[in-house]
Amino acid sequence: MAAMLSLDSVELYYDHVYALKGVSIELNEGETVALIGANGAGKSSILRAITGLNRIRKGSIAFEGQRIDRLDPAAIVKLGIAMVPEGRRVFPYMSVRDNLMMGAFSRSNSAAVRASFDDVLARFPRLKDRLRQAAGTMSGGEQQMLVIGRALMAKPKLLLLDEPSLGVAPKIVQDIARSIVAINRDEKVSVLLVEQNSRMALRVSHRAYAMTTGSVALSGASADLVTDERIQHLYLGGDL
Repeated sequence: MAAMLSLDSVELYYDHVYALKGVSIELNEGETVALIGANGAGKSSILRAITGLNRIRKGSIAFEGQRIDRLDPAAIVKLGIAMVPEGRRVFPYMSVRDNLMMGAFSRSNSAAVRASFDDVLARFPRLKDRLRQAAGTMSGGEQQMLVIGRALMAKPKLLLLDEPSLGVAPKIVQDIARSIVAINRDEKVSVLLVEQNSRMALRVSHRAYAMTTGSVALSGASADLVTDERIQHLYLGGDL
């Protein structure tokens, strides 16, 4: 069975400096796959390559059997790929409700959009009490819930998450981790998770790729990598 998403020998450069060097990864339908590694290892560059925000120089990227590395970002979104970028990029002066509805801009079935809206509020109850509040006035953790909810409003097949725990209070990180598991399990959305928080990433994912300087250093089942001494040495600085 072909992978839902596959990157084959992908090379990506920023000017003349390589960001990705011969990267090959796969994600199967129904999986949560984590990309872990230090800052600058190339994790976010993979997401930018998948979404068409940066053009790859070599290799190929395919989604559901279709090559997508030559498509523009809007066309890639329409295929069912939604990305939550690093840094909680809300529309700060718009209400929480309007931020969520922006995620459904490409959908035309109003009943289905309303159902997705209700599902998001059930997933993130904090947002329900803040629908009229300006998004920029919420806490960092609440804004992270909002941008994940906004991505879900697009009804994606594949959700790309770029550092969802970054700058978020530890208790909210736990809530976000549980949400990632639930989104994958209950809503049948496949997830590609980029995280510097390797402990969290390995806990919520099925498989993981460990990145270093633009290449894949290690890969395997997350349950196995949790106890891998090389992972602890490279990314965790000691025992899990």
